[in-house]
Amino acid sequence: MLNSLLSPQKIVIASRESLLAMWQAKHIQKRLSGLYPQTEISILGMTTRGDQILDQSLSKIGGKGLFIKELEQALEDGRADIAVHSMKDMPMNVPDGFALAAITEREDPRDAFVSNRYRSLNELPEGSIVGTSSLRRESQLRAQFPHLKVEPLRGNVQTRLRKLDEGQYAAIILAAAGLKRLELSDRITALLSPEQSLPAVGQGALGIECRSDRTDLIQLMQPLHHQETAFCVEAERAMSRVLGGSCQVPLGAFAEIADGTLQLRGFVAQPDGKRIVSDMLKGEPSTGIAMGQQLAEKLIKQGADEILATLVPAEGWK
Repeated sequence: MLNSLLSPQKIVIASRESLLAMWQAKHIQKRLSGLYPQTEISILGMTTRGDQILDQSLSKIGGKGLFIKELEQALEDGRADIAVHSMKDMPMNVPDGFALAAITEREDPRDAFVSNRYRSLNELPEGSIVGTSSLRRESQLRAQFPHLKVEPLRGNVQTRLRKLDEGQYAAIILAAAGLKRLELSDRITALLSPEQSLPAVGQGALGIECRSDRTDLIQLMQPLHHQETAFCVEAERAMSRVLGGSCQVPLGAFAEIADGTLQLRGFVAQPDGKRIVSDMLKGEPSTGIAMGQQLAEKLIKQGADEILATLVPAEGWK
């Protein structure tokens, strides 16, 4: 622990006001309070534009960056010192003037199948409606289960579960990490392996953002930084960055470290799932960023550029 004399009197955490975002902020608040008991740690709850617009898919209203911008504004104008984000919501390029001070240890990165009537995707009858907010999940579902209907699902975790319980969907797909953090593990019918549903970039990890000139805060956050998770997430983000990863692009990347080796898998797909290019690389964990860039180039050679050209403006993905 750093000497308490070096810690500030107060740290304000900016957070979205959803139950999951507040859980994440309180989790970081608790850890910081344990590290720096002399510092007052408070949370500034905010409603972002991404939380306000619920009748359209994220890919149509500007992407996940809508969850981030208001929090960054609070950092910029001094209302808050740090912001806590789900890494899967973080744009691939951190804006000038900001820095990722820490990436925390990853919770379960997998997707979860949630249904009140069926035990697995394989059990769903033809024409069953599956809800998801993600083009990444949608493309993989359509590729493997073309007989199912995939429809948009927005709102916080509780809203999505309520829509399932009301019968609007036969099943929904959510991030396992969010359900576990909210103590809703009992709602998980089945966990989907990466082979069934390759996770989103950064899924399950939290990022702590601050202004890049706050070197004091960057130093204070280091005890929360989990290097193994960071190697994995940075590899995933590097692949996505080359490919222009956003909510407009059905793309997944997932890295894991076993026996000292980092394995990175990635894919790019058409939203209808009729064309998917995928590949993998293995290497030293410390070379994850270079591996991510190499994997992106491999996917481009397999035709990812052709898929991307149909989804985003010609200049937009590279």
